[in-house]
Amino acid sequence: MMNFFLQGLALGLAYVAPIGMQNIYVINTAVSKSRLRAYQVAFITIFFDISLALASFWGIGTLLVRWQLLKLAVMLIGSPAVIYIGIQLLRSKPSINSEVDVNKSLYQVAATCFMVTWLNPQAIIDGSLLLGGFRASLPQAASGMFILGVCLASFSWFTGLTTVVSIFRKRFNEKLIKWINIICGVIIVYYGIRLGYSFMLSVL
Repeated sequence: MMNFFLQGLALGLAYVAPIGMQNIYVINTAVSKSRLRAYQVAFITIFFDISLALASFWGIGTLLVRWQLLKLAVMLIGSPAVIYIGIQLLRSKPSINSEVDVNKSLYQVAATCFMVTWLNPQAIIDGSLLLGGFRASLPQAASGMFILGVCLASFSWFTGLTTVVSIFRKRFNEKLIKWINIICGVIIVYYGIRLGYSFMLSVL
């Protein structure tokens, strides 16, 4: 079971670490605000990120387990889609958007994090294909450990990112972000290939 937990942890880190709007907001808050406010923003972000991961995994993923044709269709579509996401990360040109407004109340922060996560079609589609697809390919007994790893990855990433940026705020640059994206891109491409392999095993 520990193997599935570690797989979930690795996939979760690769899924959450690429620099998107959530990360930009966390980074800019950690650079320009107090450490207390930075952690407040990080925990709000974690809440919405984990809630979307659970919905994608248990919601869409459960449907895929029950409907074999839907499962095969998502695995077939999801494999090249996930590989494409990874390749786009490898090719991306990272930037830290210094114009992101971090001067907001906690209520406004929560509303912003909700919109960036739950009202973002791309995040919902990516989460459904990646996490829902893997829910369908996992043994039933391993699902809990896998999603636990994914959730821990979200918590570890955002709290770790906040801590590191707060301490080394003057050294956090686009070169480091590029390396983060390269590592995550390679991991996501690997999982996309695995998803395609699972599809092949299901139809043969």
